[in-house]
Amino acid sequence: MKRLLIIIVSFFLLSFNMAYAEFPKAPDLLLETTDGSIQLSSLKGKIVYLDFWASWCKPCKKSFPWLNEIKYLYKDQGLEVLAINLDKDRAAANKFLQQMPANFPVAFDANGKSAASFQVTGMPSSYLIDRKGFIRERHIGFRVKDIRKKEQAIEKLLAEKL
Repeated sequence: MKRLLIIIVSFFLLSFNMAYAEFPKAPDLLLETTDGSIQLSSLKGKIVYLDFWASWCKPCKKSFPWLNEIKYLYKDQGLEVLAINLDKDRAAANKFLQQMPANFPVAFDANGKSAASFQVTGMPSSYLIDRKGFIRERHIGFRVKDIRKKEQAIEKLLAEKL
């Protein structure tokens, strides 16, 4: 009986891990924000909407009001929004943030190491990371017509249990 139980548990664990094999693990980042530092792995157990942006990016200006909105709508359900600015000139990022305030943490990565680790290819680029730290969705650009689809993906992950 004990042997059968071990086989069943092993099968369950193997099946569970295979389900996640198709999703890459999010690289762990340690980033500086205006309020100190934040490490991506410290958000494990939450759904993370990670957004890479730059001050010169016109679609980024359109995305910030929506990022504020989803932070407000879903924060009590376990969503964290984290934006990473890639400007080399911090003053340009600060000017952007004066015009488009963020109600979520904003990290700064002028050297682009975080973008390289996520293989960012366009602006903005966003990654939806599940509670276990796996990248479940990736979006390049921001289009208003895609908002509902993105919200459905967030809601689906929020409904999943750890």
